[in-house]
Amino acid sequence: MSYTLRAIFPALCLTLILPCSQLVMAADLAPSKDAKPAEAPVERAALPTRSEEDTLALERQVPQAEQQQLQAGEETFLALWKPANVDEAKGAVIIVPGADESADWPVAVGPLRRKLPDVAWSSLSLSLPDAHNDGIFARAADAPAAAVTGDKPKDAAAKTPDPAASAEAQAAVDAEQAAIQADQAKANAEKIFARIDSAVAFAQQNKARSIVLLGHGSGAYWAARYMSERPSPAIQRLVMVTAVDTGKETPSLMELLPTVKVPTADFVNKDRSVPRQQAQDRLDASKRSKNAKFTQVALSAIPGNPTMEQDQLFRRVRGWLEGQ
Repeated sequence: MSYTLRAIFPALCLTLILPCSQLVMAADLAPSKDAKPAEAPVERAALPTRSEEDTLALERQVPQAEQQQLQAGEETFLALWKPANVDEAKGAVIIVPGADESADWPVAVGPLRRKLPDVAWSSLSLSLPDAHNDGIFARAADAPAAAVTGDKPKDAAAKTPDPAASAEAQAAVDAEQAAIQADQAKANAEKIFARIDSAVAFAQQNKARSIVLLGHGSGAYWAARYMSERPSPAIQRLVMVTAVDTGKETPSLMELLPTVKVPTADFVNKDRSVPRQQAQDRLDASKRSKNAKFTQVALSAIPGNPTMEQDQLFRRVRGWLEGQ
């Protein structure tokens, strides 16, 4: 092969290879006809709240005839209504369950709402909104640390944080947190009061001659607070069953009771440690203030027989209602 051919041959081969390489690269980059387009990430639906789960469960378990959708402001909530099993009812008992309890809770709430209609009292058991969260508040951002160098700072005193400034900043953060929590507590109370307002209106629409507000657990706190802050002439009596403070709200139940102007029955189980001490404090306070409208009724524990305990509660509540 001549020198000229030997010099030209490699260049000729290179010109033949380059177009093929570009074709292969284009084929690799081109999307395949069978390839599926990238799927967008699926957004998961938010988990239902505790009250939403309770509502769904009650809608499946409770007869449709007992379910009532009531309106409280912009919210619709489920209430369970059982009219009295007589021609002319004595009145209606509005039941306020405690925290994390449903409108058909098996302790006190459910048994009372089902049995009261048999003794001429209609019952209306409410669903309450989820209790407000305390929230997680961000801590004050710390000052960025000075860069570490081999040289000591010229002014060591200037690098030391001012204790007075730190205390002032922390006080501002604490005040902001307290204000947020107060707003949350106020909004939570307004939601509960709106539901009780709606329940009272419903009972009046159904010709209830007398209305009794009955609260169980922390629901007793909300019933008493409602009667203290929004006394309604339509509600003639207040019943509290195993009443406890919420542990968050102010004023306390002890502070509220002297301001309640209707006859009040406080049903307590003195075999339970926490309610027992609070119940004794309420009784002592009623004696000091000579509150003749306050009555405390002791319930006996019946270990191993919750059905009899609920029957006992029903008989005592019925007896007090009829005695009034």
